[in-house]
Amino acid sequence: MKSSNTNSDIWRHGSKVALLTFVLSLFLGVVSGVVVRRVPLFLALFVLLGIIALGIAFDILGVAVTAAEEPPLHAMAAKRIPGARQAVRLLRQAPAVSNFCNDVVGDIAGTLSGATGATIVFYLVEHYPFLREDIISLLLVAAISALTVGGKAVSKHYSINQANWITFQVGKVFAFAERILKRELLSSSNQRRR
Repeated sequence: MKSSNTNSDIWRHGSKVALLTFVLSLFLGVVSGVVVRRVPLFLALFVLLGIIALGIAFDILGVAVTAAEEPPLHAMAAKRIPGARQAVRLLRQAPAVSNFCNDVVGDIAGTLSGATGATIVFYLVEHYPFLREDIISLLLVAAISALTVGGKAVSKHYSINQANWITFQVGKVFAFAERILKRELLSSSNQRRR
């Protein structure tokens, strides 16, 4: 009986994540598509780079929360350093935070960068008919892949080596947001990380 409840919870969680991803992808896809079609080419390229950078930044956070250690952050929280308590809560929710950052945001960024790249290819072919669509498309896809994978490869070393610092900085952002919203953003968990 317990196994079926666990399976039910897993499917419910997966369904929620899928729905969140669908809604975010739809919204961000529409926004980025409209922006890319209405701005000059160099700005469209900046939007593309921004989407890639967003994916890398969230990958950094997703890796950091799984690599960070609680004791130094607990010591800071005991001294009432702003952001330390929130950083501990991030660590307590590491699987969910990592899933959101690496899978949800990472996959959305990957999909959006591909769609934005396709829009840029159409723009180039429309304005410069002498360009071959297949070659431009291949080159842009290769460039997007290289920037994304290369950026994440470099960022993983940084996020593992600076895991506590990164998690604490995000904790400070959460502390600031909680002061403005006057509510706790991540629910506390009684489970300690091993």
